[in-house]
Amino acid sequence: MVGGGLVGAAIAWGLTGQGLDTVLLDEGDVAYRASRGNFGLVWVQSKGLGAPWYQRWTRTSAGEWPALAAELGARTGLDLGLAQPGGVHLCLSEAEFEERAARMAQMRQEAGNTGFDYRMIGAGELRGMLPGLGPRVVGASWTPYDGHANPLHLLHALHRAFTEAGGHYLPNARVAEAHAAPHEFVVEAGGHRVAAPRIVLAAGLGNAELAPRFGLSAPVRPQRGQVLVTERAREVLPMPVTTIRQTQEGSIMLGDSMEEVGFDLRQKPAVMQAIAGRAVASFPWIARLNIVRAWSALRVMAPDGLPIYDQSERFPGAFTANCHSGVTLAGAHARRLAPMIATGSLDPSLDPFSARRFDVRAAA
Repeated sequence: MVGGGLVGAAIAWGLTGQGLDTVLLDEGDVAYRASRGNFGLVWVQSKGLGAPWYQRWTRTSAGEWPALAAELGARTGLDLGLAQPGGVHLCLSEAEFEERAARMAQMRQEAGNTGFDYRMIGAGELRGMLPGLGPRVVGASWTPYDGHANPLHLLHALHRAFTEAGGHYLPNARVAEAHAAPHEFVVEAGGHRVAAPRIVLAAGLGNAELAPRFGLSAPVRPQRGQVLVTERAREVLPMPVTTIRQTQEGSIMLGDSMEEVGFDLRQKPAVMQAIAGRAVASFPWIARLNIVRAWSALRVMAPDGLPIYDQSERFPGAFTANCHSGVTLAGAHARRLAPMIATGSLDPSLDPFSARRFDVRAAA
């Protein structure tokens, strides 16, 4: 395994469960680690418009989360804070509400026989579900699949369970040299030399450089997101909102900016102001809270925003995993993707996620 963030750690944990002797190479905190800035949603309703295979994969992962949380909790004693009471996307105008309704109807249609449960809820009913809503809120979309968890506890639990199960974790191990042959891979990183018949590249933005060494492609780019965190609140949010959630400790997290600024991690006051402004319009009582922390992080984004999962034809045994939803997809990565890698082949259901979709010649 190359990559010690949420994606790599979830897959590594899953591989140990398959009985494989696994080494996890982690570049360390010098990496652009999206895991440090994750918002913590286990989210379905906004994923997969126009791509029903992504909707199914996300739903599958959300369904695997309870078992993952229970297993990691039992092994490590850590509470991952998983709550899946459903979730809402708030609309602050009639135009937003109509656009959201059309989006959700399209997702249900694209789901086909899989089905897609949702409701568009008007302001009156919604205020009974979410006390303290502001007068600008005209309604919301709701699905029963959504929830949230503590992303830092998740990352800690994955690493701890992995090493306690016999996995080998090598920190500060940036890849310096890599040699590939079918089912024969050698990586030199952080003064270590590791040889294995399989390798999984889950190095986030680093995969763009690493993947070609193994006959793979990972055309990923950074997208900056900013997050604000308030002091602990007396008010309670009974369920998460797309851009607002309450942590186990009671603080309120605000986020969801999407900025195309390259590898720039600086925070932008205007963006922070917009995030806070929408939160206060949604729940005016948030204005009484002090902001105690703020940060930015870089998402791992493919050209179409969907995950990339691939296996190398040139060097069988080499795989790559890339996505921007490390928390949401942790269940699928640990409990569905890892067993596929252990058998040496990805299931055909993941074919639409191959980077081959970006090959213009293949599409012509």
